Amino acid sequence: MRRRAFIAGLSGAAAAWPFVARAQQALPVIGFLHSGSPEPNAQRLAGFRKGLREAGLVEGQNVIIEFRWAEDRNDQLPELAADLVRRKVNVITTLSATQAALAAKAATTTIPHVFQVGSNPVAIGLVTSLNKPGGNATGVSSLAAEIMPKRIGLLRELVPSVANIFVLANPTNPNAKAMAVELAGAVGSLNVKGEVLLAGNEQEIRAAFNSMSQRPHSALVIGNDPAFYIRRGLLATLAASHRVPTIYYEREFATDGGLMSYGPKSAQAWEIAAGYVGRILKGEQPADLPVTQVATFEFVLNLKTAKALGLAPSSTVLALADEVIE
Repeated sequence: MRRRAFIAGLSGAAAAWPFVARAQQALPVIGFLHSGSPEPNAQRLAGFRKGLREAGLVEGQNVIIEFRWAEDRNDQLPELAADLVRRKVNVITTLSATQAALAAKAATTTIPHVFQVGSNPVAIGLVTSLNKPGGNATGVSSLAAEIMPKRIGLLRELVPSVANIFVLANPTNPNAKAMAVELAGAVGSLNVKGEVLLAGNEQEIRAAFNSMSQRPHSALVIGNDPAFYIRRGLLATLAASHRVPTIYYEREFATDGGLMSYGPKSAQAWEIAAGYVGRILKGEQPADLPVTQVATFEFVLNLKTAKALGLAPSSTVLALADEVIE
């Protein structure tokens, strides 16, 4: 009797498996495409999952996330985007990765696409209008290139003697051109020289710092790009060894040893983007969802790094900082 009951139990379980599989397949699928890798983006991902929870979506329970990480190989993005299209995901997200956003745009005009970029999405062709995107894409913009004057102003406030302002930009990122324009406008009235240095990998980054070290009284602005975000430790080490005061675009650079940062809270931006994903999965159309802009920016100063560089932040700089790392 027990054997027959056991066999009957197996038969029942086998019969149930297709139903379980179909139930899993029925869950909406978010395609997540990014230029970088998961570990350096852990805090951002926490913000994204928080936003999903607030939208009533819990990974593994009522939504599936298909991750596609390019691992700092932007040439892989088109195929990874095409793979998500073949997977027939319900929505594609590309967060803090302009190259990934452009790859998703090229891969599909029908699957909804939620992006988060540090530039003007109209200027780089992601949408035709901020208020009325009109196509299959919408999302969040921090307009990071447009806050270049603020970053340069903070550098000058901390290091009044600076004579050369460099910007490190990834040549594969459309932001590079915008940052060059912003740099030229920002230094025009400051009696300092400005120059964009292009680098996308460790060898090129090291070469850029060697070039800067030949120019006394130099300071550096790090352009926002996944290739720099995943190399936060390397950038902080090189800036310290070459004694180049450097400002970054997110607080994680400062907490990892960088001198200071000024920019939006990326985890918060990813959280906002997740809210858009939730609205789309509930039936709203990207064309009807205006591109939103991050309103909260923060200035973080690493006082320990400043002292190591021989810098003594004024009371004005200390008062401006939202966070001072001792």
